[in-house]
This record gives sequence, structure tokens and C-alpha cells, in this order.
Amino acid sequence: MIRGYDVNQIELVNELARKLEEEKLTPPPDWAMFVKTGSAKDRIPSQDNWWYLRTASIMRRMYINKKPIGVNRLRNIYGDKEKNRYSGKHFKPASGAVIRHILQELEKAELIKKVKIQNHFGRTLTPKGISFTDNVARETAKKYGISE
Repeated sequence: MIRGYDVNQIELVNELARKLEEEKLTPPPDWAMFVKTGSAKDRIPSQDNWWYLRTASIMRRMYINKKPIGVNRLRNIYGDKEKNRYSGKHFKPASGAVIRHILQELEKAELIKKVKIQNHFGRTLTPKGISFTDNVARETAKKYGISE
């Protein structure tokens, strides 16, 4: 049985993004074409489907880790180093609004759910989200000739 771990992760993210866009599970908001993905970035993303790629990447991250994850942790994962002219590079987290909105859209699609961990909330994949990722991984494996 092919699962999300068994295929090339870049191909899995690309296929997840294509499938999310095809089924319109997480539509981007109107402001998505004008926003940067973090304060360390100079420009908006150059790819047209960056919203779906980021959504697929977040889903893959949740699938691989299996632990609940929050917005702040995801901001640190997707953050980058900001270029400073004289004082070197300093880390800046990614945009929390983009990540938060993606997580809310995934919740509406019932692919993830909120769970309470100690005194904080995090999000984790639902069984529907896990099976969605596994199905896309199976399709990816068939596409690239990987047998079970």
C-alpha cells in the first residue's frame, strides 16, 4: 500500500496542489494576488498557484509530523532570513495571516481539525485529510510507475 511517505515529496506537494485547485477545496481570497508570504520577502510570489502549493505543503507537513501544529510553529517553518545591509541576516517568520487563512480553509473542507494540546490549540489532519493525501500519493506513484 502506497502512502504519503513512499513517493517523492516534491511530486506529492505538486499533485496535492493540483488536486486542491481542481476540486476547489481551498480557494484563495481576493487579496492573495497582492500579498507577500512574509516580511523577509521583497516581492509577491511569482507562481500563479502559490496559494495551492503552500496549502499542499502545509498538509504534507501535518501528514509527516502526525503531531498537532499551530500557526506560530508554521510561521517559523516557512520563515526566511531578511537581508540587512550592515548588520547581516536576521530571521523573520512567515506571514501569519496567510497561514491562518489556509488553515481555516482546510478546516472548512474538513481536511484538518482543531485539537487542544495542554493549554494551547493546534491543528491536525482528520481521517478524511489523511485518506485524501494517501489517495493523491497513490495517484502520484501510478503516474511515475512506482508499484505497491
